Amino acid sequence: MGVSVTMAMTAGTTTTFPMSNHTRERVTVAKLTLENFYSNLILQHEERETRQKKLEVAMEEEGLADEEVRLVQKKDTGHIYAMKILRKADMLEKEQVAHIRAERDILVEADGAWVVKMFYSFQDKRNLYLIMEFLPGGDMMTLLMKKDTLTEEETQFYISETVLAIDAIHQLGFIHRDIKPDNLLLDAKGHVKLSDFGLCTGLKKAHRTEFYRNLTHNPPSDFSFQNMNSKRKAETWKKNRRQLAYSTVGTPDYIAPEVFMQTGYNKLCDWWSLGVIMYEMLIGYPPFCSETPQETYRKVMNWKETLVFPPEVPISEKAKDLILRFCIDSENRIGNGGVEEIKGHPFFEGVDWEHIRERPAAIPIEIKSIDDTSNFDDFPESDILQPVPNTTEPDYKSKDWVFLNYTYKRFEGLTQRGSIPTYMKAGKL
Repeated sequence: MGVSVTMAMTAGTTTTFPMSNHTRERVTVAKLTLENFYSNLILQHEERETRQKKLEVAMEEEGLADEEVRLVQKKDTGHIYAMKILRKADMLEKEQVAHIRAERDILVEADGAWVVKMFYSFQDKRNLYLIMEFLPGGDMMTLLMKKDTLTEEETQFYISETVLAIDAIHQLGFIHRDIKPDNLLLDAKGHVKLSDFGLCTGLKKAHRTEFYRNLTHNPPSDFSFQNMNSKRKAETWKKNRRQLAYSTVGTPDYIAPEVFMQTGYNKLCDWWSLGVIMYEMLIGYPPFCSETPQETYRKVMNWKETLVFPPEVPISEKAKDLILRFCIDSENRIGNGGVEEIKGHPFFEGVDWEHIRERPAAIPIEIKSIDDTSNFDDFPESDILQPVPNTTEPDYKSKDWVFLNYTYKRFEGLTQRGSIPTYMKAGKL
């Protein structure tokens, strides 16, 4: 049977039109469609909130609450970027506001070939965001973990480029203080770019003097490393290195001894770190690696006794001399006379400093697509230490004013309309 529809007519009369079953079905379908649409809209919002909360809990459980990096794509251009996310609550709780501002300011000022480029910074009520160029070549830590050692020719290339990258930061008046393989990224052609300036003054416990204040300067023991040959030592280091990369404690392997002392330090501390990286490239592990960060600290502070070269891994005298001139007390460290002093060392013979980025990289990078992340190491959950999460979070909303003027946009015609979040679709890196 049809359904009647009554309509008002002129002159006070009404006329009833029957509604066909077809029309009734269409009305019912339209009603259900609208109900489902708005029901799904509410459900999607609730699911997003749930996923966000689950993500935050997972980040805390994995020690990743300080920061997260996602691969994002700008919808109107298709460009791929790396988005670094910093939780405001963590930054306030750990009193790191000055450090994240320093990182943002450095990225704004450093507009050269040797530093990862930042395109935007913005914020919402929970997080700070840095939108930076995505470098698909991975990082030096991953490269070193994949290879036993590098040849001296390969080492010369990467150390040369890192010299220029560090000097670029020094020229701006900054000290990085956290030079390590993790922070040496490789672009699509395999060339070095320096990254991660937020940790430069100690976001992690291993960069804080008080973490080691109660430790003595007694001569170190080697723990289980004592009777290992170089190959076994390198294997053990690489296994532990996976954990240290995402640990909230970190590793002091690359930090200069004067950084741990109360007497002060200067930009020369970055050259010490480069010497440690060079040793690791040629030998297979850093010179002060140990079972614990505390033991590594003791070795660093007693470097005159612990900086040794294993006889079973031969390297040239030029390479050994440069490492020893990097890893020495700051008064005698190479670089005191400026970067030209470093460039003039015999190890760098034949380097074309002016055109090094134009030459092919020492190790070719294979890129499968614009969003290829295969050159970054995948850290299985079983390999990552799981710290106990902090279940209480104070209310920091009243302190949100400290993040004023954090927003930044590099004017290179990258946006056409709207704001950053509108154009970004994110997938976890």
